Amino acid sequence: MVNLQPYTDPMYFIILLLALLPLAIALYFGKRLSWYEVIVSLVFIFLMFNGKKYHEGYAIILFMIWQWLLVWAYTLYRKKSNNTVVFYVATILAIVPLFLVKLAPVAHWTHVSTLLGFLGISYLTFRSVGMILETRDGAIKEFNPWLFLRFMLFMPSISSGPIDRYRRFVKDITTVPDREKYLGMLEKAVWYFFLGFLYKFVLSHILGTLLLPRFESLAILSASVHHGWSWWLVPVMYTYGLDLFFDFAGYSLFAVATSYVMGVELPMNFDKPFLAKNLKDFWNRWHITLSFWFRDYIFMRLVFMMMKKKWFKSRLTTSNIAYIINMLIMGFWHGLHWYYIAYGLFHGVGLVINDAWLRFKKKHKVPHNKFTEVFAIFVTFNVVMVSFLLFSGFLDKLWFK
Repeated sequence: MVNLQPYTDPMYFIILLLALLPLAIALYFGKRLSWYEVIVSLVFIFLMFNGKKYHEGYAIILFMIWQWLLVWAYTLYRKKSNNTVVFYVATILAIVPLFLVKLAPVAHWTHVSTLLGFLGISYLTFRSVGMILETRDGAIKEFNPWLFLRFMLFMPSISSGPIDRYRRFVKDITTVPDREKYLGMLEKAVWYFFLGFLYKFVLSHILGTLLLPRFESLAILSASVHHGWSWWLVPVMYTYGLDLFFDFAGYSLFAVATSYVMGVELPMNFDKPFLAKNLKDFWNRWHITLSFWFRDYIFMRLVFMMMKKKWFKSRLTTSNIAYIINMLIMGFWHGLHWYYIAYGLFHGVGLVINDAWLRFKKKHKVPHNKFTEVFAIFVTFNVVMVSFLLFSGFLDKLWFK
C-alpha cells in the first residue's frame, strides 16, 4: 500500500480533499460527523506510517498509550492534591520519549529510534505536556479520553504543527460554526491552499532544490581554496533562510487550510516574520505556536519560579537569564548538535540585547520615523539570516568535516 507523507505531492491533496468532502457538506448543513472525522484522521495517520515506516505506526501507538495514561493519572491526582514533585515527575515522564529520541542519534541508539521515533513526536509531546501544565494550573479540570485522543491525533497538524492548545481545540471540535462563518472558513482555506502551493512547491523548490545545492557546492569549493572562508556563504545564508521560511510556512498553510475545511480554526504559524522590527517582534511572528508555547510554558514559569525563590535581586537579571535558558532549551529541542545549541544561545543573547536596546531607546527618546523603522527591519532580517546559517549546520559541513 502507498505511503503518503503530509502535503508532499498532488496525490495526497486529491485523496485529502475527497476524504474531507463529506465533512464539508455536513458542516455546511450544520452537522459535525465526529466519527467520520476520527476515521479520516486515523486512515491518514495509517497511510503516513505505512510501508517502510510501519515501525513508526507501532511507535505512535505506544506513545499515545503512554501519554494517555500519564495525563489521565495526573488529572485524577490533581483533583485531590497539588504536590510540586508529582507535577515535575509527570512532566518529565511525558518528555522522556522525546528526550530519548533526540538523544538516540548522538548516542548511536538505533534501536531507540526504531522503537520510539515517529514523525511528529515533538508536536504531540508539546500537546501532552501543555495539558499537564494547564491541569496543574487548574485550567483543565476533567480528563475526557475521547477529546484527548481527538486533540492529540488531529490529522492536519500531527506531523509538524501548528501546536494547538487543548481548551481552544475543544471549543471548536465540540461546536459547529454557523453557515456564514463556515463559508468564510472555506474561503480562507482555498486561499491558504493556493498560497501554500506557491510557497512550498514553487518558491521553496526554486530556492531549496535548484539554487541552494549550487551555492553550497561553490562555497565548499571556494573554502578549500581560501582555507575555510568563502564569500559564497552569503548567498547560501539568504537562500537557506528564505527556503526555510517558504517550505515551513507553506506546510503550515496547508495544515491550517485543512483544519478550516474540518471546521477547526487551527492557529496560524507565521505572520510576515521578515517585517519584524526587532528580535522579540520576530519571535512573535515566526513559528508563532512554538514560540508562544515556549514563552507561556517555559519562559514565564522560569521567571515566576526565580522571582518566587528570589534567586536574583534584579527583575532584569531574572528576565535575561530566563531568555537565555528558554532559547537554549529550544536549541536543544531541535537536536543535540553544536549548531542547534549555538542557535539557541544566539537568540537568547540576542533577546537580552534587544531588551537592552528597547530600554535605551525609551530612556534616551531615540527618534522614530519611517527611515529608522525600515533600518530596524533591515538589521533584524540580517541578524535572523545569520542565525539561520548557523542553524542550517552548513558551517559544520564546511569547517569540521
